[in-house]
Amino acid sequence: MKLAKALTALGFTAAVAFAGAFIAEKEGVMLTTYVDPAGIMTACYGHTSPKLKEGQVFTEAECLEKLAKDLSRHNDALLKLTAPLHLTRGEHIAYLSFIYNVGPGAFERSTLRAYLMQGHRLKACNELRRWVWANGVKLPGLVSRREQERRYCLRGVLSNA
Repeated sequence: MKLAKALTALGFTAAVAFAGAFIAEKEGVMLTTYVDPAGIMTACYGHTSPKLKEGQVFTEAECLEKLAKDLSRHNDALLKLTAPLHLTRGEHIAYLSFIYNVGPGAFERSTLRAYLMQGHRLKACNELRRWVWANGVKLPGLVSRREQERRYCLRGVLSNA
């Protein structure tokens, strides 16, 4: 995982760096802007911003920088929205990938987070399976991603049971 090592070198913890590499694998890298399946202008490793415009081109270094900033921002949101809980490494990886994909607002309002905050960690992990739709279409890529996130999450929860 070359990307995980690069993220660790940027100062990320092992869990965040691993999650970043997982996210990058799932998002893929596009050095130009594109519209994702949810209709959102996107670039690089799933980076979204109102500043993105059609036809923009980025270097790999610029995409890595965007990934690092996005990871940091989403990790901060995750930790804020799950305080005072201590997430296991598996939960951290799973939920960071999830919040990176759906956004902090959706995570904050989710049943998944409600279960997590109520101490129903297994139920929270299993809620990931519900988040596989974009614009009313069930996406096979999201089904696969959520199942992998769920496995990371369960590893963390079941090993601490």
